[in-house]
Amino acid sequence: MEIAGFVEALRQDGEDLIDCSARSGWDAMVPTCPEWRVRDLVAHTGSVHRWAVGYLDGQAERRPVEICAPDDDGSLADWFRHGHRELLNRLTTAPADLECWTFLPAPTPLAFWARRQAHETAIHRLDAESALGVRPREFTARFAQDGIDELLTGFHVRPRSKVRTEQPRSLLVQATGDGLDPGQPRAWLLRLSSGPLRVEQPADVGDVSADCTVSGPSPMLYRALWNRGRYEDLDVTGDASLVELWRRTSAV
Repeated sequence: MEIAGFVEALRQDGEDLIDCSARSGWDAMVPTCPEWRVRDLVAHTGSVHRWAVGYLDGQAERRPVEICAPDDDGSLADWFRHGHRELLNRLTTAPADLECWTFLPAPTPLAFWARRQAHETAIHRLDAESALGVRPREFTARFAQDGIDELLTGFHVRPRSKVRTEQPRSLLVQATGDGLDPGQPRAWLLRLSSGPLRVEQPADVGDVSADCTVSGPSPMLYRALWNRGRYEDLDVTGDASLVELWRRTSAV
């Protein structure tokens, strides 16, 4: 996906997130994040948006996310919307050759922050919808396909990933259906062991042998892999204990 596509997704998901949050009420529980109320969800996401703006302004060193939401619930929605607008503005006005700190591979720092903030906000939009109790607005196949790739080849190949097995095992994740980007991977073979996850991207899964295979439309896979969806809606074959392992250990 291009930067403009990520920015548009971020715009829509941010607007939906705060709309659902305001409608559900700040004290509503977030079923997909049981330790959070809606107030916590909005405070977290709005603070992450401001954290990202610092890097888009050229910040070169890593700094922790600081929760900086107002204590007054009455101003929480406006506070979120202001930070969301600032993030969108920076992403659309930052120079293409921007240099700043990043933490996952990307073509450029600007491309990294557009992608990361789009998916960050998309997943938390699902959380806001779960708190309101409404059916989630569906992602496009390409956006979800990209999000699966970021999660698997970005986050979970890092040493901090807790998806480990005592003995080598393999899990094949395969996106099916229409609307996928033909230039991007649609299958990921996860090599699990006692060390960091290794991910292969087979062009043809016909000859791939895996202990477990999870396949389905990319939006369903995206939600499930981020623990915001149901594996019952997907096609799971082989050793389903690997799916349970992912549920328990894959939180980012």
